[in-house]
Amino acid sequence: MATRGTDAGTNQSVERAVSVLRALDSGRPELRVSDVAELTGLGSSTTSRLLSTLERLDMVERDPVSNLYRLSLGLLPLAATATNRHAVHRAARMVLQGLATRTGLGANVAVRRGGELMFLGNFEGPRAPKSYTQAGHTAPLHATSIGKCLLTGLSPRERRKLLGDPLDAHTEYTTTSHDLLDTEIETVRRTGYAVEAEERALGRASLAAPVRDASGDVVAAISLWGPASLLGERSDTEGQRTEGQRLALVREVIEAADAISQALGAL
Repeated sequence: MATRGTDAGTNQSVERAVSVLRALDSGRPELRVSDVAELTGLGSSTTSRLLSTLERLDMVERDPVSNLYRLSLGLLPLAATATNRHAVHRAARMVLQGLATRTGLGANVAVRRGGELMFLGNFEGPRAPKSYTQAGHTAPLHATSIGKCLLTGLSPRERRKLLGDPLDAHTEYTTTSHDLLDTEIETVRRTGYAVEAEERALGRASLAAPVRDASGDVVAAISLWGPASLLGERSDTEGQRTEGQRLALVREVIEAADAISQALGAL
């Protein structure tokens, strides 16, 4: 029978292995053992042993020339299975593919995971700027239209506890005040959609709508994203033409969210 010490040691080993895998997803495509050790806070010998074990299990792979480590395609079946079995992803995939094709913009679906959102899928039309967003990537809730939709199910007090104060600024346009965020979220509840203009990245904007399940709870959100000149709010002559286009896109994203909600059993 396992002892308490054995249980603790086993759990610690799993935690360390997962920390190594997450370090290899930190942004750089390949890392040295010392890089992984620095990112995880583990000793070099422990890191080396963990990497060797994960390599044997086909979770990581080592370049035979440089000896640098990277994530292995052996992880792909697990990630694909987790994504494809998620009810929201199954309901949203075809809807978002059609949305991206019709509008020419990027179409995303995401769920809330703690204090961040996690993307379950990303589809790009020809008018969407180049994106590095992938399934599994995370983003701030307060600085994205899709995140603001996901926050509508929380009270102001719950949002402050979840996100902390002050809110992080990603650009000069990011909402950093909880009072202002409260107002924006009330607008989302009233209108059924959220707008974000250059709050996370300059030159980009997005529109989003919440997705509900059979109980009526917000379980996900979808967004259209693209150039701020098309999706943002402007007041000049070109902006007036853009405003008409933007309102048409608002209808598109709300109807797409409704279709996904219906597939999840919402009335």
